[in-house]
Amino acid sequence: MIDQPSRVGNLRPAAQVLIVAGRAVVARQSLKGLAYLLLTVPLDLVSGILLLAGGVLSTILLITPLGTWLLALILRTAAGLGRLRLALAHRLRDERVPAPPRPTVRGGVFGWRRAMLTDPAGWRALAYTLAKLPVAIPSLLIGGGCYGYGLTMLTYVPLQEHPPEPWAIVGSSLAGLVLLLVAPWMLRSVLAVERMLIRGLLGPSQAAQRLADLRETRDQAVSDAHATLRRIERDLHDGAQAQLIGVGMHLTMIRELVAADAPPEHLRAAVDTAQDALTATVTQLRDLIRGIHPPVLDRGLHAALTTVAAGSPVSVTVSVDLPRRPPPAVESIAYFCACELLTNVGKHSAARTATLRIALRDGVLRIRTSDDGRGGAFPRAGGGLAGLAERIRVVDGRMVISSPPAGPTVVTVEIPCPGTGTD
Repeated sequence: MIDQPSRVGNLRPAAQVLIVAGRAVVARQSLKGLAYLLLTVPLDLVSGILLLAGGVLSTILLITPLGTWLLALILRTAAGLGRLRLALAHRLRDERVPAPPRPTVRGGVFGWRRAMLTDPAGWRALAYTLAKLPVAIPSLLIGGGCYGYGLTMLTYVPLQEHPPEPWAIVGSSLAGLVLLLVAPWMLRSVLAVERMLIRGLLGPSQAAQRLADLRETRDQAVSDAHATLRRIERDLHDGAQAQLIGVGMHLTMIRELVAADAPPEHLRAAVDTAQDALTATVTQLRDLIRGIHPPVLDRGLHAALTTVAAGSPVSVTVSVDLPRRPPPAVESIAYFCACELLTNVGKHSAARTATLRIALRDGVLRIRTSDDGRGGAFPRAGGGLAGLAERIRVVDGRMVISSPPAGPTVVTVEIPCPGTGTD
């Protein structure tokens, strides 16, 4: 009686493994991967054979003008097939690989031929197609064979007119079950190789992707600068300018009171009102200037962030490790990043304590906030974290968020810091 519970306990992990493996066999991701493999293998074979034959023929015909035209057509076809493969990978495998930019065609048909022959994406797509040709059938056998053979071995024996011995039935069924259970992992290994080929050959090259990122960040920087200028113009027009006009009206009223020999108490009240309006205008101008470049940064990041942390509703511990002072532009970005992160902690985390650490190592300025709040933070569209991520991309920065439910939340911002600045 004592051994029975222990045997049951030993069987539970094995049963759990079988349940997990069985779910993986019929999981949606596995079935979509199998459908992707069954759909693309015929495409790989047909396109690979046709493009290989066309490539050989165009090489032979290079001694004639027809060879370059045929090669350009082959490269154009390969690029089109590459975009089709990217679309299939996105639809069935959730692979978000951006398509390479299309070549710019100038100068009519001869310009088209020149653009096709000099398009790196076409050559890389042709290399992908030729690389997939010899591995298409082995990929299908490895990735989909376990499903096919497993189902066959499970159903073949019961469907026979004269079933064999019971031991043969059991052996065939067990072998089929094992093949089915390992099928998802075999499929994933094949699709992992496919993912490497797609990202390496069908996506944009590093130079093209870098150029696209630079264009996007440039547009983002221009948009942010335009929005900032409009905000400053609106604040000056609707705030400071209106208040200065009010001060001028009060001064005019004071002059009229003086000319009319008004009682001193009336003059004193008018002067006090003008003084209050002027004080409010100066305060608003200081706030506006602080939004452009905080004066507290003149004393360095440590002093500036200590001031920000002192005004936070959450108890914040500040740690700054800077062997040298970063350039002013990097300091300003780091300051506003820290302000945004601490603002999010105070508004959304329900935390009691938080930590702000800034360190400069290996040419990278790292800003890390951690809190003991409820977690679940992520970059919502239009939210502060999403805006911060877009803002730091302008300077090739990146943001990493770790915020499981129930916390803790750790947000790390990394900003490249050139080897210049004040020591």
